[in-house]
Amino acid sequence: MRSERKPYLELTVFLSAMVVIVTASNVLVQYPINAWLTWAAFTYPVSFLVTDLTNRRLGPGYARKVVLAGFAVAVVLSALFATPRIAIGSGTAFLIAQLLDIAVFDRLRQRAWWMPPLVSSLVGSAVDTALFFAIAFAGTGLPWVTWAIGDFGVKVAMALVLLAPFRTLLRLTAPAALAKPLVPTCAETRSGRPS
Repeated sequence: MRSERKPYLELTVFLSAMVVIVTASNVLVQYPINAWLTWAAFTYPVSFLVTDLTNRRLGPGYARKVVLAGFAVAVVLSALFATPRIAIGSGTAFLIAQLLDIAVFDRLRQRAWWMPPLVSSLVGSAVDTALFFAIAFAGTGLPWVTWAIGDFGVKVAMALVLLAPFRTLLRLTAPAALAKPLVPTCAETRSGRPS
């Protein structure tokens, strides 16, 4: 019975993290740091980490559920806390980029530990940046192309920085069927070797 509930608890944690990140990013994108960046450049890349951890732990099917549910909730919250253009741009870019991230990550799943999250985040970030800034800001008179360039630069840097927490969390996010307990079981302790 416990194993049946566990994926739903994990799914809830991943979903909650996604909703918080996307909502915060949609608010923070309205506040420029300088001519090149908005504050969202530092928060939004974490959504790719959440997607990749979900994909690693629960597989691409559950990762898509997190993306779709996160998308629905985040668009509603974004519409309340951000402008309609930002909400539409965010929703469109988010959905396409995150689904692409899942596909790329899953295709590279068997490669070196760093390759799936790095490559999928970079591909997803490029698509997300192009779609979001064009939809949300084209024709507004704001320096959206400059923001997009700065935003993408930060997303590349964040993809590299977020490899550290990804690597740290690998053991916790091993595929559910293969995950080993963090504390040795009684049988492992008696035998002196992991099972």
